[in-house]
Amino acid sequence: MPEAQITPRTRRTRWGWATLLTAGALLAGACGGESATPDPAPQGDAAAQADDGGQDVDTPTTEAPTTTRPLRSFTVAASGDLLLHTPVMASGQQNAGGDGYDFNPMFDEVRDIISRADLAICHQETPISYDNTELTGYPIFNAPRDIAPAIVNAGFDACEATSNHSLDKGFDGVKATLDVFDENGIAHTGTGRSAEEVANPPIYEVNGVRIGHLAFTYSYNGIPVPADAPWLGELLYPEIGVQAVLDRAHQLRERGAEFVIISMQWGNEYQQAPTEEQRQWAKDLLSSPDVDLILGDHVHVIQPCEKINGKYVHYGMGNFLSNQSPNAGLLASTQDGAVVSYQIQETSPGVFATTSMTYAPTFVNIPGHDIQLATPDRHPQSHERTVEAMTALGPGACDATPEY
Repeated sequence: MPEAQITPRTRRTRWGWATLLTAGALLAGACGGESATPDPAPQGDAAAQADDGGQDVDTPTTEAPTTTRPLRSFTVAASGDLLLHTPVMASGQQNAGGDGYDFNPMFDEVRDIISRADLAICHQETPISYDNTELTGYPIFNAPRDIAPAIVNAGFDACEATSNHSLDKGFDGVKATLDVFDENGIAHTGTGRSAEEVANPPIYEVNGVRIGHLAFTYSYNGIPVPADAPWLGELLYPEIGVQAVLDRAHQLRERGAEFVIISMQWGNEYQQAPTEEQRQWAKDLLSSPDVDLILGDHVHVIQPCEKINGKYVHYGMGNFLSNQSPNAGLLASTQDGAVVSYQIQETSPGVFATTSMTYAPTFVNIPGHDIQLATPDRHPQSHERTVEAMTALGPGACDATPEY
């Protein structure tokens, strides 16, 4: 079996040696042909016999020292929707002096928080144009390709672009988005250009730990699954059901994943409270030993977190970058988001637990669309909304703590 291995960018030394492994890479050792390495010279008793014409020779023996591998740990950071409305694109164009687009300044204030994580995951809500043509905002989105290098420079290692807007530009838009990700060294899961790509999501290797990642959405906004890409229907979780999602997580385990994250595009827009469907899905998924963490998006406001079977679900991470605000006739909370961080520790060989969840509240400043930190002193109302939303399920539901 040929090996398919993707080497990630080395822009940050903390992740410089990690690899992204497909099924082929993980199974190459089992399916490969004979080793090209010469047989090693005989050692120990075998060497003594070879030197003495095959006769037994007494040789001293020593027991090999036993070594215990240190328990491993890593951190994961995630954020809410990257939703490039037309005014967001206009701000990017202004940042570039009218020549192209520059979204980098929008992430300046949150870059350090994202970059410190061992694995940082973004949610790209909309398609990305490969050549910056046919750029559009709401309701049929198509973002400039310049958002991709800004995602990289912000500190993200991977993204998923599985949402109700995934098919806004049809299957061509899916392919263009993933091509842009590939050209910028952004790992991705969920949508795929082939059945094989969807069936073999990435496994990130971070600090020696293999982390699997899946992504699903509730809908494509009524756009039919393309006849030439039927595999995209496998990402619609209401259609395939809980067991199919769990089967996908188990397949990642069989490929060698030691920790599995599922990104879910779900819930009712602008509603802080998770729906009964969200909570039931979270319970069903986190009851499985194959699922360790759920990251939720879609509703454009912060939703609470919950701890189920000792594992976290964050139902909604809000808007990380968008033009939604009261100026657009929407809730003030649509300007709220967060960078959510998880500390994961190996508790015994091969067994991992998420030991803490923290979050840095954010606020999209309009105009300009720069993502600012929301603290008790700066954007205090936004900070208060986010803290209240995170704990909305009541005492004991989730022990996440704000970073400030």
